[in-house]
Amino acid sequence: MMRHSSRIDAIPLVLLIFSAALPCAGQPKKSVFVVTDGEGVAGICRQEQTEPTDTELRQLLTGEVNAAVDGFLAGGADEVVVWDGHDGSRTLSATTIHDRAKLIVGDIYPLMTFDRGYAAIAFVGQHSKAGTSAAIMAHSYNSLGIQNMLLNGKPVGEIEVTAALAGSFGIPVIFLSGDQAAARELHDIVPDAVTAEVKEGLARYSCITLSAAAARDLIRERAAAAARKIGSIRPYRVNGPVTLQIEYTTRNSLPFGAGADPGREVVDDRTIRIHGKDLVEAWTRYRDR
Repeated sequence: MMRHSSRIDAIPLVLLIFSAALPCAGQPKKSVFVVTDGEGVAGICRQEQTEPTDTELRQLLTGEVNAAVDGFLAGGADEVVVWDGHDGSRTLSATTIHDRAKLIVGDIYPLMTFDRGYAAIAFVGQHSKAGTSAAIMAHSYNSLGIQNMLLNGKPVGEIEVTAALAGSFGIPVIFLSGDQAAARELHDIVPDAVTAEVKEGLARYSCITLSAAAARDLIRERAAAAARKIGSIRPYRVNGPVTLQIEYTTRNSLPFGAGADPGREVVDDRTIRIHGKDLVEAWTRYRDR
């Protein structure tokens, strides 16, 4: 009887140990997705500096990205995935990126891999939307091709559209580095996000900038603080239905048949409205054209 009793007692003990281990085994990976750009990098204040082949841009952006990766990992992130999002995805290199980061190269529109279930997204080197005063090279996706972009009647750029797309998948924005105007733009929609203002815009091509070393130190510190806020910052969402209006520049009249596809409405010679039941549908209709 004593031997039989000890076998019965042992079973609950094994179950207790197993069940205690389950929460740890089932914890989702804290993966941070980083969107990079060039105009918001410290020291970059003139158009010619933003060419992907510019050696200084590559060095400065890589330094800021690697500082951000350091910070996110120090703050508790398990993985950092970096997308080379500047001008055709030709600026970053696997030879110089942080050895604990993963690099995405190439066009990943319309949904930017958000269906992979990241814990958070972040911006490094980000600029503000078209029409913003005292902002370095402000534009919305295409500085030469797009005059204005409106989301449900509100002027938007890469910051808000990306934040809202991520929010459609339940992913919050936790961090941005860039100029002061870009930081204000993010805080308008995600007040709890952490920002690192590496320069102050005086005019479109004039700025007061931190040194590269000071910018990296600030980004590293703020990125760590942002990672510690994963789980406490809510995703930014835009409720449907959604209307996305694109006004192109005078050199970019709409092509023949621009309004032929479902959900597309021609407004005038260079303006189109795209309708969708939600942002994902509207944005997909726009980017898939």
